[in-house]
Amino acid sequence: MRCTLVNPTDVNWELLDSFADRTVFQTRQWLEFIAETQQATPVIAQLEQQGTVVGFFSGLTFSRLGIKILGSSFPGWTTPYIGFNLLPGISRAEALGAVERMAWDDLKCLHMEVSDPAFKVEDGQALGFTCEFYTSYRTDLTQSEEQLFKNMDSACRRCVRKAEKSGVVIEEAHDESFAEDYYDQLKDVFAKQGLVPTYNLERVRALVRHLGATGRVLFVRARDPRGNSIATGIFPGFNKIAEFWGNASYRSSQILRPNEAIQWYVMRYWKSRGAQIYDWGGEGVYKEKYGCTVHRVPWFTKSRYQIVSTLRNEARNMFARKQRFLGWLKGERDERNAAPRVLENAGE
Repeated sequence: MRCTLVNPTDVNWELLDSFADRTVFQTRQWLEFIAETQQATPVIAQLEQQGTVVGFFSGLTFSRLGIKILGSSFPGWTTPYIGFNLLPGISRAEALGAVERMAWDDLKCLHMEVSDPAFKVEDGQALGFTCEFYTSYRTDLTQSEEQLFKNMDSACRRCVRKAEKSGVVIEEAHDESFAEDYYDQLKDVFAKQGLVPTYNLERVRALVRHLGATGRVLFVRARDPRGNSIATGIFPGFNKIAEFWGNASYRSSQILRPNEAIQWYVMRYWKSRGAQIYDWGGEGVYKEKYGCTVHRVPWFTKSRYQIVSTLRNEARNMFARKQRFLGWLKGERDERNAAPRVLENAGE
């Protein structure tokens, strides 16, 4: 199998979007979103076998510490997988081998990572790739709404009903202030765990800017009976798979159960638009109450030199330590800032 880079101006996006295995993370707008937020360059490659085009590969190149990397996807991109679009029956293992040759020979990369929702472990292992996993949950949206609701545990169903009885309203959001609304609630979610968000407000604004007008992402907001925004969520989708990208809410209003109401709205929304799978966007035991099942997608990594893999793993560990430190630091600042107010109120 041969892998040939496609000139950016010659990409036939309509042809790519026609593939049955296409996901929202491979669309032009999502790749442009990653390119902007990660200072990366989109890569589209054509795969040929015996002179016939059998598919395409999507990814992005970028540099870290002078090391050129091909990612499809890469940790920190808030994008769980990208990968291939192939005709039925075409081997993903052969396609991965062709992309590897392109990464080293044509792109001059020193490290590459590829995750594809249709990968099998053996697709990369035979080529010497290290296999990690993107672990998430999935819900089968081909079931009836009645069955989807029944699949939830009883406590979760009661939460959905409570939100409705309490006057919580779920609305689709199209306003410019949505990103700020979502991010303010997200900070409260992370603060509960003594952490800070893993991405900034500009990431959310960029996502809204690139995807907002495409119809390929659902932005939702939950309001309490007084009309206050108490929870928000971002749920991309395209073709067969809908995704849980982010959900946030204020701790003070969680008693109204807006998050459960949002998830129930999202599942019905994407089901009505033909999605067959709802991917829950990563691990989290709390998601099991919705009746979803664990699903793991292979994530293959490989470096031309061992030292590059070592640096990559250490960088990821350093990022996790940084997040914990920033969360602790914010907590300390909040305590110091709160102290004078407590004394003042006590005096009054």
